[in-house]
Amino acid sequence: MGANPGKAARAKGPPVNGWLVIDKPLGMTSTQVVGRVRRVLQPRKVGHGGTLDPLATGLLPIAMGEATKTVSYVMDGRKSYRFTLRWGQATETDDGEGAVIEEAEGRPDEAAIQAVLPGFTGEIEQVPPLYSAIKVGGKRAYDLARAQTDFELKSRRVMVYEITLLEMPDRDHAVFEVHCGKGTYMRSLARDLGRACGTVAHITDLRRLTVGPFTETDAISLESLESMGHSPAALEQVLPVETALDDIPALALSETEANRLRCGQAVSMVARANRDRISDLSNGSIVFTTSGGKPVALARYEAGDIHPVRVLNL
Repeated sequence: MGANPGKAARAKGPPVNGWLVIDKPLGMTSTQVVGRVRRVLQPRKVGHGGTLDPLATGLLPIAMGEATKTVSYVMDGRKSYRFTLRWGQATETDDGEGAVIEEAEGRPDEAAIQAVLPGFTGEIEQVPPLYSAIKVGGKRAYDLARAQTDFELKSRRVMVYEITLLEMPDRDHAVFEVHCGKGTYMRSLARDLGRACGTVAHITDLRRLTVGPFTETDAISLESLESMGHSPAALEQVLPVETALDDIPALALSETEANRLRCGQAVSMVARANRDRISDLSNGSIVFTTSGGKPVALARYEAGDIHPVRVLNL
């Protein structure tokens, strides 16, 4: 059998390690975006920092190479969204893609909306949309919903740090901005806002504005990336692996200590000379270790020792 030239070229090319923040276009799945990035930059490993529905636009951070080891830290970070809510209609998907299943005449005024917003701030109970990727008995909820199977999704606790009414362009629509934690569904928030205001509602437009440390200023359109091809200009768009770790305490190591971590061994911090280095750490803390300004590993502080969790081969 002949060699596969695509695989050969990919294997010989320089490894791509870092984050690329794509401004996801309307109508594409997150998986489709990842596939197109993969074709352009040919990373050896690739993943993304949080799925966006096809209806949604906005930030889709894509991890490549060693950055895939930091995906969970991005997914666990804060996110912010802007969405437009349509009053008076509930849909089976809680967005504009689903069929209308209920209609109501009620339309809240600004005072009524502002009155209910405090109830959607802080740690709240939220039932995910029936059309979601949550597994029920080993099957995805959206597959069960499409098959018209009767099932229920349990409520879960999510964190909403802030929800703001931005504008009311007409009596049928309102625009909100939300800052929230992991696992918060905007479609559920819109549905529940409608009920709290004495009517029904669904999302017609959704954009993700931030994910963890990434903002819109970090983003590039898919079209711009593809126009560059596999070129130095495209690779310049890749952010360093450590960009995802801005909120994690950093710990500088000597080269000897770094080599121990790279070999999977713990590094002792019990010496008196190290007390200032670990003064802000508590048992179980995750730290981002560096040596000579270069990333070494994600590590865990435990009883005076630093234990490697994910070594970054950069």
